Amino acid sequence: MGRSEFSSGWLSLGFVIDRREGGSKLLSVDIKPSFANMPSTWKTRTQTTIDFPKKKLAQCRAVNKESQGSPPTNQKQPLSPRKRLGVENLCNVPQPLQCSPTKRKKENQPVALSTPRGRKLEFGESPLKPAARHRSLSAHKSPEQTGCPLKKGDETPCSKNHLPAPLSPIARHLKQQGACYLQAKQVLNTTIPERLLAREHETEVISQFITDHVSEEKPGSLYVSGAPGTGKTACVERIIEDLKEKLGDTVVISINCMSLRSSQAIFCSIADKLIGKGKLKCARKDFPNKLQKKLTSKGPVVLLVLDEMDLLNSKAQDVLYTLFEWPCLSNSRLVLIGIANALDLTDRILPRLQARPKCKPQLLNFPPYTREQIVAIVQDRLSQVSGENVLDPAAIQFCARKVSSVSGDARKALDVCRRAVEIVESKVRNQTAAEPTMKSESPATPIQSPGLKKVGLPHVSQVISEVYGDRMTSSSGSDECFPLQQKLLVCSLLLLTRESKVKEVTLGKLNDTYSRICRQHQMTGVEQSECLSLCSHLESRGILSLKRSKEARLSKVALKIEERDVEHALHDKALMGSILQRGLP
Repeated sequence: MGRSEFSSGWLSLGFVIDRREGGSKLLSVDIKPSFANMPSTWKTRTQTTIDFPKKKLAQCRAVNKESQGSPPTNQKQPLSPRKRLGVENLCNVPQPLQCSPTKRKKENQPVALSTPRGRKLEFGESPLKPAARHRSLSAHKSPEQTGCPLKKGDETPCSKNHLPAPLSPIARHLKQQGACYLQAKQVLNTTIPERLLAREHETEVISQFITDHVSEEKPGSLYVSGAPGTGKTACVERIIEDLKEKLGDTVVISINCMSLRSSQAIFCSIADKLIGKGKLKCARKDFPNKLQKKLTSKGPVVLLVLDEMDLLNSKAQDVLYTLFEWPCLSNSRLVLIGIANALDLTDRILPRLQARPKCKPQLLNFPPYTREQIVAIVQDRLSQVSGENVLDPAAIQFCARKVSSVSGDARKALDVCRRAVEIVESKVRNQTAAEPTMKSESPATPIQSPGLKKVGLPHVSQVISEVYGDRMTSSSGSDECFPLQQKLLVCSLLLLTRESKVKEVTLGKLNDTYSRICRQHQMTGVEQSECLSLCSHLESRGILSLKRSKEARLSKVALKIEERDVEHALHDKALMGSILQRGLP
């Protein structure tokens, strides 16, 4: 056994070898590092430190001692301009700001002045006049120099030069007139008023019906009829609002049938408001049976108000029959109030109700407003306006007489008066803009402001001629503005509505009738595409109403004016009179 060593640089190796007969055997290896020969990069050494100058540390300590002994001086706070208040907010006050050395060279150069913010330059005016230059230079001074310190919450110094100039007497008077016209237009709107005039009897009947059926939990139905604008919907909604405390837990559902896509959609709308939107999980055809079970089960009374009920017409009138039969069912808790324009809806459309007296509803008709009632309604609205009355009493009487003789529609009368006020207001505004504001030359000669311009008879007459004017004839009286083909089309539509007793007619059916009339009288007609164009022209004149569809043939056409007015205008001509006398070919 022997030991041998070998060193190379910073590493030494030791080998233990067993030498015997027949061979040698390596027993162990020792590896030892030689620190004497190790590279300098591997040697441990302490980290170098930076020694700060002692003079700077001493100066900092001296400054701290002086600050503790002396009172605090005003230093700039490192706050944002939004948080600074008073004099500290120097963001908008020009100050010599610290900047880079290259920009400091321009400190002694003259500052480029600009016009005050918010002031527009007039044509031919220089950017800065001497007075404006003086004001701009004074604005660049500090608040202490200008004598106008900044107040709390202000960002810029206050200035007395920006105060609005006082209005002249004429300007103040014109402003008061504008306020009077605005108040008059607001009170002449067609919304539901706080009190209903000339409807005391109808209000009492509806109130008694609701109170009796709801308090006694007795089902029933009431059908309210009347011409448009006679106060049907307004009365019902006002009574329900006034009886809200007496109704208690009653479920009130009010639906306008004009918002429905089809007559069958009424059941879905009732289910959404009674149970919850989307909570009735069944097919649409099963909605009536599900609602019937719901309305005959235990629960609070359901008050259902259906406005424009006559729009629920169907082929077999199943929807209307179902609605009127629900209150007659055993254990029913439904109180139905239907509102429509047709007076004989239950007699003409629902004859089956006559055979079942329990299902026949109670009837209430709203007559048209008379001249005295319309005058009282308009004057009651205008009494809410403070100051002088805007409408002349003679103009109100003329409007009431004309509207009561045609339709008795109170909404139409309010609309006519409101549009007349708009005409006068626009005229006054145009005169004010055209005429310069007059100023008195001396304070001894006061200016006499003009009085309030009232709405007179000519203004109301102008509006009524636009509303009730004869749209079948032109203002000049010539026939060129109303061509022959358009008259033939109107004549065909009148014959169709008279024979079929339907207000709306499809464009395809109207075109067929128009073509037959043209062939019967040996005249050339137009094609269906040109017929649609003729209907569009008549719609722009306010004679027809056109509901367009994806297919032109399925578009619906209806008359917008009274049939007797159309017939009277067409009877003036020999050809039109003969077509109406013969009827449909």
